[in-house]
Amino acid sequence: MNKSTKKKPTIAILTGGGDVPGLNPCIKTLVYRSDSEGIRVLGIRRGWAGLLEYDPDNPISAKACFHELDPAEVRTIDRSGGTYLHTSRTKPSAVHKKDAPAFLEKAFKKGEDLHDFTPHVLKNLEHLGVDAVIPIGGDDTLSFAERLHREGFPVIAIPKTMDNDVFGTDYCIGFSTAVTRGVDFIHALRTCAGSHERIAIIELFGRYCGETSLIAAYLAGVDRAIISEVPFDPKKLADLIMKDKRDNPKNYAMITISEGAKMVGGEMLLCGELDAYGHRRLGGIGEETGAALKELTGQDVLNQRISYLMRSGTPDSLDLMVAVNFANTAIDLFLRDVFGRLIALSRGIYTHIPLSTITTGQKRVDIRELYDIEEYRPKIVHVSGKPMFLY
Repeated sequence: MNKSTKKKPTIAILTGGGDVPGLNPCIKTLVYRSDSEGIRVLGIRRGWAGLLEYDPDNPISAKACFHELDPAEVRTIDRSGGTYLHTSRTKPSAVHKKDAPAFLEKAFKKGEDLHDFTPHVLKNLEHLGVDAVIPIGGDDTLSFAERLHREGFPVIAIPKTMDNDVFGTDYCIGFSTAVTRGVDFIHALRTCAGSHERIAIIELFGRYCGETSLIAAYLAGVDRAIISEVPFDPKKLADLIMKDKRDNPKNYAMITISEGAKMVGGEMLLCGELDAYGHRRLGGIGEETGAALKELTGQDVLNQRISYLMRSGTPDSLDLMVAVNFANTAIDLFLRDVFGRLIALSRGIYTHIPLSTITTGQKRVDIRELYDIEEYRPKIVHVSGKPMFLY
């Protein structure tokens, strides 16, 4: 074959799930490194939705679903947060009829509301000449990546989530910045809590994993930390926090609480419809706990949800470092034709593991090593030998 007409190897990159700081530096590095290695890059828009909604018979849909990326286009995107490619929580293997693009509605059988469009995604990848997909996402986004791998399509996955709960890796892009934001806002709220001599409750994102609450409390010196893994007794918490308040010369006390926390005998606070991955929105446990503590103690309570502020803005230096290195590791694997892998950090070492690992367990706080279930606070048994973020 004439060298000038030889097809360039092509990768498709996408971001799925919630946005986090660090995604844009990861995208930029993938594009720059690919360009230096003679690899063509297609940016898929809105996560897996771009591959679901692309209609090869309608040229207009191409512009909305993907575009080719080069260094000139992504030159400055690492200076901002979010994701240049946009994102969604689309799951092509389980699409409700109401969410399917019009041109795919004919695929639903009579009475069928849920359809698996994985074959359609595979057909589109082949049509676009994609040699491998590099998805950047959490366990939901990567679960469909693992499905593509099982179908035989080359995949190299990069973990990102501020919850840091992708099983198999010590670290996910976005976690350090989320904790940094949490610590900063906790310290800022001390001025309000102290001025009014109140109990302050700071509710943190984290879904079913309590690490954001635990680590933010540990680093900020918060009095009590409620985590998703341990149901709590409001009366017991009230007694503990009133002691903290009395012991503080400024007469205030602070609590962090995971959005997925629940009271003893209670349930997680959920709202809204199920998303494509079977999740509903979490949130509100901070306000509910605040109301309970006010009733039990007679004290005024300051409630603050940090929520999206934890995942907004530019990445800190650690997330920037990890994003860039994860991207370079992914291209290293592509050049070696190594697929079906998840880029990972293991005890401070960059590595890669089987992508199927994400489906074999759940990453949660190690209660025995990191948490005092009687005192509702971090209790680090020992640090020596632990990874940087302790678990």
